[in-house]
Amino acid sequence: MAGWADQAGFLAGIDAEARRVLEALTPVHVPFRTALFRPGDEAQSFVILLSGRIGVYLTGRNGRELLLYSVTPGETCVQTTLGVLGGAPYSGEAVAESDLVAVMVPPSVFERLMAESTAFRAFVFKAFADRLGDLMFVLEQVAFVKVEQRLASALLERADSEGRVALTHQELAVVIGTAREVVSRRLEALASKGVVANERGEIRIIERGDLSRMARPSKA
Repeated sequence: MAGWADQAGFLAGIDAEARRVLEALTPVHVPFRTALFRPGDEAQSFVILLSGRIGVYLTGRNGRELLLYSVTPGETCVQTTLGVLGGAPYSGEAVAESDLVAVMVPPSVFERLMAESTAFRAFVFKAFADRLGDLMFVLEQVAFVKVEQRLASALLERADSEGRVALTHQELAVVIGTAREVVSRRLEALASKGVVANERGEIRIIERGDLSRMARPSKA
């Protein structure tokens, strides 16, 4: 996959020398559902995602999981950045939510680029700041936004072009930070109103307009 950096629009501002160093690294394919790291692991590389989606999860003492954030091309993982920069072990788990193509940047190469390339350093810190913003959004959602609104938003965000959401009730519960039983009850209520249909292994959106109205922030 020669010249992969030219295909990564988010690296457009990288200087020629940094681009040369990065393109010496070969992209790898990571299969769907592969665990990229688990709690307690040490960061082995800085990941530049070229295609696919990674979910980063936190598991509480009660065993309940929460989706902290997703990583898509052009975005970075807060925990990986902290791990490579400061040696902090992972506290969460990252899972490939689709087949991935990524470039694994070794710590020695990452440190060199951070020291020598202003453009690469700016890319890393901007992506880091954006991801911290996403984390604050998750905290706000879980603390202050009603379950119905979070569920509606999650269904709309994850639906394909035909309105199908290929997630189980448990997976949706993790995404919105609640219990599976709560999601099941809310989906049953939506199904009884004809807004969605519960089908085997997925949910199908029937009335997208109704769901969009539910996803809007309520007025004070």
